[in-house]
Amino acid sequence: MQDIDALRNEILEQVTNTGNLDALEQLRVAELGKKGRISGLMKGLGGMSPEERQTAGPALNGLKNDVADAIQNAKDALENAALDARLAGETIDITLPVAPLAQGTLHPISQVLDEITEIFAEMGFTVAEGPEIENDFYNFTALNIPAEHPARQMHDTFYFDADENGERKVLRTHTSPVQVRTMETSKPPLRIIAPGRTYRCDSDQTHTPMFHQVEGLVIDEKTHMGHLKGCLETFCKAFFEIDNVKMRFRPSYFPFTEPSAEMDIGCSRKDGEMRIGEGDDWLEILGCGMVHPKVLEYSGIDSSRYQGFAFGMGIDRLAMLKYGIPDLRAFFDTDLRWLRHYGFRTLDVPTLGQGISGGSS
Repeated sequence: MQDIDALRNEILEQVTNTGNLDALEQLRVAELGKKGRISGLMKGLGGMSPEERQTAGPALNGLKNDVADAIQNAKDALENAALDARLAGETIDITLPVAPLAQGTLHPISQVLDEITEIFAEMGFTVAEGPEIENDFYNFTALNIPAEHPARQMHDTFYFDADENGERKVLRTHTSPVQVRTMETSKPPLRIIAPGRTYRCDSDQTHTPMFHQVEGLVIDEKTHMGHLKGCLETFCKAFFEIDNVKMRFRPSYFPFTEPSAEMDIGCSRKDGEMRIGEGDDWLEILGCGMVHPKVLEYSGIDSSRYQGFAFGMGIDRLAMLKYGIPDLRAFFDTDLRWLRHYGFRTLDVPTLGQGISGGSS
């Protein structure tokens, strides 16, 4: 049999001198592959006498293991060296300015949400949040929505399968449950807005199954409809950045407010362009009203002592109106061309001092 020690030294020297992964793989196949030299020697063990196999077997196994380990160690070293070289070539000097600065943009929904938050924060409102998966009590019952109300039907609401207790959770259909949860855990006076995602079974040019709402709530001992009107007028002037705004309140019905109203603002439509705050046309933008006493009682608040108002509006719709976006579905298409056109510079945070939309790109 060939001198095993000499063969080991020969192969290990070749491994040491191999400078790339392809050559190393060729060497492995030539020595350890099915037709390799070491494999051929292993096959020869069957023709040896028991005494010869007792000596040659361990020696060949040792050779095979030594060569395999050496090749693996060399492979690891070459891969690490290649990775180090790649990382060295891909280093970025993070002290350099980004060029160009306007590569990333803020989505119009995020921009409008920041604008709304800034305006109401200036009026003393805080932001409240709640779960998007709700139970029947918070989404319907606590808001005085009766069992037979259409909003509870499956054609309008996304229901989950019943749990072990027979209860069917829902994807919240509005952010009003946040108002109830806040009233349960906080004592009046309260002044909050509740922005967030909401879900309904609807999809067309102006409706999507998932959309964004913001609702406001004020609870104290003296608040009345006049305060509601003043609050919404201040908001519209700041948000649409106009000095005067025509408003009208039309009687409406919402289970959780009494009296209830829908608010319209004046607008004009000429030459395919809409202007807010001027003209003889009207545009409905939100629903509002005084909080229903039953909602206060469900939330653990004494309705004989406290009262307040609530309002709700669609963030997506406000973004469409203010920035001239014609189709709601485009908000969720992740089209980079659309995002670049309607996006906002990320570092320009909306403030009332510089103009609420001063960061538009």
